[in-house]
Amino acid sequence: MQFGWLTMPNWLLALLAREWSGLAVGALVALGGWLLEGWIGIGLCGLGALLAVGNLWHLVHLTHVRRRCPPPGRMIDLGGYKVHMLAEGVAGPHHPVVMFGGGHAPGLAMGHLHASLKNLTRSILIDRPGTGWSDTGPFPRTTAREAEEMVIALEHSGESGPFLLVGYSFGGLLAANIARRHPEKVARLLLLDPTPLETIVFGPRLGAIRTMLRSAWGSALLRLIGIHANFEAIATKRNASHGQAASAFERQLGEALQTIQTVDASAGAQFANYSIYHELLGPHVGTCGWETVVYDGDLGDMDVWLVAPPSAAEVMDSSEVGTAAAQEQARMINFFARSRERYLATTSRPTRIYAPEGSTHQFVYEEVSFVRDVLERAIKPLV
Repeated sequence: MQFGWLTMPNWLLALLAREWSGLAVGALVALGGWLLEGWIGIGLCGLGALLAVGNLWHLVHLTHVRRRCPPPGRMIDLGGYKVHMLAEGVAGPHHPVVMFGGGHAPGLAMGHLHASLKNLTRSILIDRPGTGWSDTGPFPRTTAREAEEMVIALEHSGESGPFLLVGYSFGGLLAANIARRHPEKVARLLLLDPTPLETIVFGPRLGAIRTMLRSAWGSALLRLIGIHANFEAIATKRNASHGQAASAFERQLGEALQTIQTVDASAGAQFANYSIYHELLGPHVGTCGWETVVYDGDLGDMDVWLVAPPSAAEVMDSSEVGTAAAQEQARMINFFARSRERYLATTSRPTRIYAPEGSTHQFVYEEVSFVRDVLERAIKPLV
């Protein structure tokens, strides 16, 4: 394939996602060294021993993390693996709300909004498999699979809807998929600058996706040998514009972010990130589009709110559009801004809400008072 080593078979991901797999790799390397003679054999035996010791340290570290940070919510069995759900508050006259953050994020990525919503209604955060306290789950990780998993988790936990489904960025794609598959579960769909998957098919090729894949793969392998680095976080800090957004993220989440970073210690979590980010590769989107894209009219007469910045100029910055000529940059920015508006065509009852002037894709963390106000209006049933 065009992306070479970036495409890994699912059986290999499932095998390596087992946290003890480093021991098996170390044993195989050491066995190979034992069968050979000379310095090569000795070197391989030593390398195998180092890999095994590193994996043992990784397993000890995971045990320590799990004891230090037990799950604050319930572990819901999905049939051979479990997901973590934090549900607080009483719905009363309002719709209960389920929120999904950007990227392949754990539930606590929306913790700053959950903290206030739980005083008004039933607020539910779910760790997608491979995030937070949830198990990694089966491979491949896909939006379509996780949409079904989230519904099963809600059903098995006894949480009753219909819900206000809230999805930010890539979480918007997940929320829209749940709404398409299970409209009976959804009272209203609130999309916060959602990611339209078709932009990956028809838009410009972005190096960021390949960087995300490399970062997830590299972090996963290092964790198996006891080195708990997160290349994606490092890259974000080095990028000036992304680093600024990360500061807003840190400021709003506070202690919850420290918990997220502490709990995110497994190799399986990074292999899960690799798997679901793989869905964003252009050639692969063409094979999963029918299952993943929410098309015009798919949501019937569902009440859908789209909240996003008002200006196309706020969608992307110069670091994301790269060194293209000014005319091409303008076309790229316009394309990404307008493609998100396609979600309005998924229903006959759309509502478009504009984030404050000058806001960016990160308005969920930069314009928190505005977002809370929108959420408070959205949890109220139609009169």
